Amino acid sequence: MRAMVYRGPYKVRIEEKDIPPIEHPNDAIVAVQLAAICGSDLHLYHGMMPDTRVGMTFGHEFIGVVHEVGPSVQNLKPGDRVMVPFNIYCGSCYFCARGLYSNCHNVNPNATAVGGIYGYSHTCGGYDGGQAEFVRVPFADVGPALIPDWMSDEDALMCTDALATGYFGAQLGDIAEGDVVVVFGAGPVGLYAAASSWLMGAGRVIVVDYLDYRLEKARTFAHAETVNFAEYDDIVVEMKRTTGGLGADVVIDAVGAEADGNLLQHVTSAKLKMQGGSPIALNWAIDSVRKGGTVSVMGAYGPMFSAVKFGDAMNKGLTLRMNQCPVKRQWPRLFSHIQNGYLKPSDIVTHRIPLEHIAEGYHIFSGKLDNCIKPVIVPSTAA
Repeated sequence: MRAMVYRGPYKVRIEEKDIPPIEHPNDAIVAVQLAAICGSDLHLYHGMMPDTRVGMTFGHEFIGVVHEVGPSVQNLKPGDRVMVPFNIYCGSCYFCARGLYSNCHNVNPNATAVGGIYGYSHTCGGYDGGQAEFVRVPFADVGPALIPDWMSDEDALMCTDALATGYFGAQLGDIAEGDVVVVFGAGPVGLYAAASSWLMGAGRVIVVDYLDYRLEKARTFAHAETVNFAEYDDIVVEMKRTTGGLGADVVIDAVGAEADGNLLQHVTSAKLKMQGGSPIALNWAIDSVRKGGTVSVMGAYGPMFSAVKFGDAMNKGLTLRMNQCPVKRQWPRLFSHIQNGYLKPSDIVTHRIPLEHIAEGYHIFSGKLDNCIKPVIVPSTAA
């Protein structure tokens, strides 16, 4: 089969790999129909995440058709059309029993923190991902679900991570009716978090970014107010001004490890790898939220130290909530919202790229070229 292969920072290419075999009786092999490049894949592409090994296949957002199942799999059969959450989880450990699927204790040797994630370095278990023609899916009776007949392929694809994560970010904000919500980052997760905030009762939603085409999408897709931080000397001062001097009730960090905005922080984190990620957006969130408010963190950060303003958070009495999204826990509500027309996830898809051109897809997405918001990868076997 053909698969995307990592060859080092900023270097990916298509190579021939063996179709993954059944390694455990609970495995399934899925023929990928659609995959996507996620903003957090760029952290791997840029060399930000530790233990990202040459030869790995990325991709934690994918849907497909079941090709083969292990002898213990009962809920799936060859030919089933399935969507696969980015979490790999056992479904029965202490954490899975409490719905914390992203913190499963049985799927990752490094599971003191995160559980398993497809295509996301050996820090997250070392599983190959779905930017390929086939992918091995462990615990196939637990993670994957049949795609509803009424749901389009691209809507289902967005549910495997980006939409669920954005919705989860708004959920962690514990939004009360009428709250002012500020979202830092107008990438896919930020757009979905902004749109989801309305569903949870927000009275005002403001999206902050520096790219005009993404801010335009925030206005049309998420119906949010927008602020370009590049137009202000101090974005925190502007956030305080526009919220009557108090700050927002809820701030969602949908940026993560490679935030722009402060040259020193960006160089020490994103360039010199001295931190687990640039803390700029998170510090803006801490400074922009009102005293006693809530900060929800959806942006991905590495395991190393980051210079976060924790003292300010403590002295303001903030609630900080964060985690990798337990994707499947969000699906019943998201399916209802999509079926009822409140959300159309595929509206943010801007590029559809053949698998053989995935290196160009990474280049376009990384460089923020051609007004790219969300690229979808199409294997030739699904074309």
